[in-house]
Amino acid sequence: MNTDIWKIIAIAKQEKHQYLYLNYKNLRKFPHELLKDDGLHHLEHLYMKMNLLTTLPENLGQRLPNLIELYLHSNNIEFIPEAIASLIKLQSLDLSNNALVILCPEIGQLKSLRHLRLANNRLKFLPAEIGELRGLQTLDVSANCLTALPESLHLCISMQYLAADQNHLKDLPRQLCLLPNLKELSVMSNNLKCLPQDLGQYPELQCVYVDNNSQLYGLPSYLYHKVTGHRGCGSSIQDEEVKLSFTQGQVTITLPDEIQGIGTENDPVPTLQEIVMRAIYSFFRISEKGLDLLSPISLPRNLYKLLFYPLGHCHHCSKPMFTIVYPKCYPLMETPMAVLHNRKTKVSFVAYCCSIECLQLFDLLS
Repeated sequence: MNTDIWKIIAIAKQEKHQYLYLNYKNLRKFPHELLKDDGLHHLEHLYMKMNLLTTLPENLGQRLPNLIELYLHSNNIEFIPEAIASLIKLQSLDLSNNALVILCPEIGQLKSLRHLRLANNRLKFLPAEIGELRGLQTLDVSANCLTALPESLHLCISMQYLAADQNHLKDLPRQLCLLPNLKELSVMSNNLKCLPQDLGQYPELQCVYVDNNSQLYGLPSYLYHKVTGHRGCGSSIQDEEVKLSFTQGQVTITLPDEIQGIGTENDPVPTLQEIVMRAIYSFFRISEKGLDLLSPISLPRNLYKLLFYPLGHCHHCSKPMFTIVYPKCYPLMETPMAVLHNRKTKVSFVAYCCSIECLQLFDLLS
């Protein structure tokens, strides 16, 4: 450790600094003096940007028990030790621009965490335990290698800002629609084919950015009149793996995998399976114990899961839908956003209804 760093740490110990800046110091490992004895128990904010660190020390939580903010932007950190859980007061963790391949499940034990930034790493998945971060407000996992987001994210009930740009996402979990405080969602430059039908149902979500998703032709009508970025969506590229879609006008909309059928005027009655699902849902919702009373073996696994998290709600009457929808497109040119995206995208807003009657009564422009 060079003399300059030693002096900085020594002064911080002597004067009981709450902030310590060790940015741009060419550090390959945490300075020994930083973890020696109890001299830095008072430290709350540690900044170590643009160094050469490859991991975090196991005793970090023991030596810096009052750490609130840990800023490690632009290092070479490949993994986070399980001991990260000992930073029980940590509120902000920035590991952007590192070499992370795996995020350890122990991250879920940081109950005080408010801001987690993991952009520009090599993450292929996020642990389900991330849903245990009930106080998390900001999550940025942009520029990684993610093919999916964990369904447990909907348990992060304090989430306000979620960014997952530049990954390999093909869809988003329906459960994201349940985040009551989500204000901004950014999933630009992915492989999205469709969006959850209820996305935008909560008024708190005002900004959704899905730009540069070339196979995305449909936006839920709940996003109408909200700030929606969709430049570069709906290009002429077609995916041969599209399982279920419907065409209206010149636009072909891909539907979520859970949808098993599309209702039409020639087939106005939902399937028996759909009617039964709606009846079960309504009955158990009004019972004292709710859906928890159901046994997992009472229905096929995929249907049992749908009962807890319907694939959407009717845009007219708000009734839940499970396996069938009645969709209708509203061309982008009819919306206030048309001028901004004229001839730059092929996207329509889509209303999803539970019946022909609701579809005929619903009008996006009214």
